[in-house]
Amino acid sequence: MQAFARAKVNLTLEILGRREDGYHLLESLVVFAELGDRLTFSPAEFFTLDLKGPFAASLPRAEENLVLRAARGLSSLAGGARGAAILLEKNLPAAGGIGGGSADAAATLAGLCALWDFRPDPKALYELALSLGADLPVCLNGKPCLMRGVGEELEAAPGLPDFALLLVNPGTALSTPEVFAAREGPYATPQDWPEAFADLEDFAAALKQRGNGLEAAAFSLAPEVAEARAALAAQPGCLLARMSGSGATCFGLFAALEEARAAAQSLKKLKPGWWVEPAAAAS
Repeated sequence: MQAFARAKVNLTLEILGRREDGYHLLESLVVFAELGDRLTFSPAEFFTLDLKGPFAASLPRAEENLVLRAARGLSSLAGGARGAAILLEKNLPAAGGIGGGSADAAATLAGLCALWDFRPDPKALYELALSLGADLPVCLNGKPCLMRGVGEELEAAPGLPDFALLLVNPGTALSTPEVFAAREGPYATPQDWPEAFADLEDFAAALKQRGNGLEAAAFSLAPEVAEARAALAAQPGCLLARMSGSGATCFGLFAALEEARAAAQSLKKLKPGWWVEPAAAAS
C-alpha cells in the first residue's frame, strides 16, 4: 500500500490573537502542491521505519518520529496488536513550513487504514490527528481549505482558479516555536472571503490584501529566507511571492506550470545550493 504526502502551502497565514494557554489563533488559506513525500506500507507483526530520499538524514528514526507516533496511535485506536513495515521517501525539506512531517503522519493514518481495512470513527480519527499536531487535520483533509483556530477548524476554500507554484528553500530549517516567540506587533483583523474568485488576477489581488504574520519574525531569525522570497518575486511571471507557514520555504504563484519551471531553472543556476521545485497546485 502506498500513499503520497503532498506539500502543504499556506498562501496566507494571519495571526489573529493568542489564547490563555499560549497557543496562537490563526486564519490560513491552505493548498497542496503536486509534490511531496512517498510512503509504502507492508504487512508486518511490528512497526519498523526505513528512510530514504534526499532529506532522510534530517529525520529521527526512533519513537519521536511523527510517522511512528501516528502509526502507534492508530494501532491503539484499532484495538492494538497491529504493525507494519513503513518506508518513507523523504523528498521535502524538514522544518520547512510546508507540513512535511504532518503530511507524512496524515498519509500514515490514511495508508494504514487502507492496509488494515480499518474504518475508524471519523471523530476519533480527527482527534487522533489533532493530538499529533496542529497541521495534521488539514493534511489529513488534503484539500484546499481555510484553517482557523489553532488548526482544528477547517472550512472548504473559496472556488480557486488554476495556478502553479514554485517552492524555494534556502537550505535553512526554522523552529516553529522560535518563530512564534519572535513575532511582534499587533494581531491581524479577519477579512471576509468571497465564494469564488473571478480569475487568477482577482485571486492574486485578494492574496496581496492578506499576508503571513510570521514573515518578519522568520526573516529576523534567518535573513536568507527573505532573500529567497525576494529572488522569487524577481522572476518573470511571478504574481506573488511569500513565505509558507513558519518558514523557511517560500512560494511563488504562477499562472502556468511552464512559467514556474522556467523560473526554477533560472533560480537553480543563480542559487545551486537551494532546494527549488515547481509544481501544479492540487485541486
